[in-house]
Amino acid sequence: MNSFIKIINLIDNGIRNILNFLLVFLVVDVCWQVLTRFVLPEPSSYTEEIARFLLIWIGLLGAAHAYRQSMHLGIDYFVAKLAPATQKNIRLLVLLLCAVFAISVFIIGGINLALITLELKQQSAALGIKMGYVYLVLPITGCLILLYTVELLINTLRCPSGTLRTQDDSIN
Repeated sequence: MNSFIKIINLIDNGIRNILNFLLVFLVVDVCWQVLTRFVLPEPSSYTEEIARFLLIWIGLLGAAHAYRQSMHLGIDYFVAKLAPATQKNIRLLVLLLCAVFAISVFIIGGINLALITLELKQQSAALGIKMGYVYLVLPITGCLILLYTVELLINTLRCPSGTLRTQDDSIN
C-alpha cells in the first residue's frame, strides 16, 4: 500500500510541475500577445490559440489535482448531520459515482473524441496542430481522477466510520 501511495504522490508532484510550467508558458504567451498587439506593428497570429489550448490543459489537469487535494467543490452540510456510518456509506457512493463519471465521460468519451478528430485530421486554424492532441487531456484527466478516486476509496474503506474527514477538515 505504501508503494501505491508513493506512486500516486510521484504522479501528483509531476502533475503539479506540469501545471506550473504550463502556467508560466501561458503568462509568457499572453504577455507576448499584448506586446505584439499594442507595441509592435504586427500582432502575433498564433498566441490566442496557444492561450486557449493552455487554458484547456491547465483547467482539466488542475481539476484532477484539486480533486486529489480535496479542494474541489463539495456540499456536505446535510451529510455532516447524519450518523458516521451513514456518512461513510454516502462517501463511498459518491466516490463510486465519481469513478463511473471519470470512466464514461473523461476516459471513454475523451478517447473517442481524440481518435475521431485524429482520424478526420482536424487541425487548429493558426498552429496547424491536430486537435486530437489537444483533446488527449480528457482521457489523461479521467485516468488521474480514477486513480485518485481509487486512493480515496481505499482510504475511506480503511477508515473507521467515526473518523472520516470532511473537506473542511482537510483544508484547515
